[in-house]
Amino acid sequence: MKHLKFRLSLMNFLEFAVWGAYLTCMGNYLGRAGLGDKISWFSDRFIQPQRLLGLCHFMAGGFMLCCWWLGVEAGHGHELPNKWVFIAFYTLSVAFYMPTIALANTAAFTILKNNGLDTVKVFPPIRVIGTVGFILTMWFVNCSVWATESATAEGISFSFTFSENPYKFQYTYMQFFVSGLLSMLLFLYTFTLPECKLTKKQGKVSLAESFGLNAFKLFKTKKMALFFIFSALLGMCLQVTNGYAVPFITSFKGSTDPAVYDSFAANNATLLSSISQISEALCILMIPFFLKRYGIKVVMLMSMFAWVFRFGFFGVGNPAMPGVILFILSCIVYGVAFDFFNVSGGIFVDQECEPSVKASAQGLFMMMTNGIGATIGTLAAGEIVNHYCQWENDYLQGQWTTCWFIFATFALIVGVSFALVFHPDKK
Repeated sequence: MKHLKFRLSLMNFLEFAVWGAYLTCMGNYLGRAGLGDKISWFSDRFIQPQRLLGLCHFMAGGFMLCCWWLGVEAGHGHELPNKWVFIAFYTLSVAFYMPTIALANTAAFTILKNNGLDTVKVFPPIRVIGTVGFILTMWFVNCSVWATESATAEGISFSFTFSENPYKFQYTYMQFFVSGLLSMLLFLYTFTLPECKLTKKQGKVSLAESFGLNAFKLFKTKKMALFFIFSALLGMCLQVTNGYAVPFITSFKGSTDPAVYDSFAANNATLLSSISQISEALCILMIPFFLKRYGIKVVMLMSMFAWVFRFGFFGVGNPAMPGVILFILSCIVYGVAFDFFNVSGGIFVDQECEPSVKASAQGLFMMMTNGIGATIGTLAAGEIVNHYCQWENDYLQGQWTTCWFIFATFALIVGVSFALVFHPDKK
């Protein structure tokens, strides 16, 4: 089909652009809105996957725009009067967004296979465009400036400049507006994608199959059970830096050392963090080589030990020279830590599962990583960070080094355990 790769690339671009608008910089706004200690909370059977993808984005975008509106009503620099309403809207938005990652994978895999294309070779370059979307929205919210000091329903305007104005999107509720708007665009775009015709099973369909719960039978196989369990453990690592990397780097603005609080990194934490996504984009393209040459176990081990370095470099670095070099190394390592598990894991699930459960299995994979793993990880990380750090003058300050070393130790234990117990078939 003409322009098929471009169309799927655009789908992935919008899919992850929605996430990039707020995921890494949200902590900066929450601290100013009186929700700094709650960062850890922000943690295809009947409908064709590309259609369900659009409907989920419509709901996710709607609830995200509700978060934006609550921020508008409170005004910039003021605490949210309805904090738990804000958390509820955000939770509902994420609840609808998270399944779209698996749905986007399922739609792409199905469309590619329907057109006779090899997913191992073709999917990674398409998926990398999603990372590009994530990066560009990170840059956008880092550099775009909110022009009005007091935003109201009648007085909303935009100013796009590279000024050091304190009303950058990364510090305001405007990041939620960007995300919600992009979700609505993707909702409309999904209705232009090729069909992913549903496979109807012959004979009687059980209640579990009707609700897509038949993927849980994969836990009967030791290999797949261990894969999903360690997926959840790695999901715990992922959300730690998503929630706290930018607030951590920004916290150095509260330092008394001019070389630190005036540094580029401390004042552009979201922009610095985007190096992680640039590395991710490059690492995605290496996945077919590593996956075919070394297999899923080695690729996942590389991811797990990359998390050790990711956290460790944060623990010993700082925004000033030469410490900022360690921050940059942490961001570069992130590409291996994230992609060598998340993207290759999606390919592994697609190859290992029967056609009747592929879509459900992708959903199970995402649930273990971005659902169970992410929830437990962010809540646990929140307890650790809130124990060792406190919000002071809009900055989360304290014993950050201790926090990062705790996270690095956890990743090391997970990696060693995986090496000892996971033994997939050698192909």
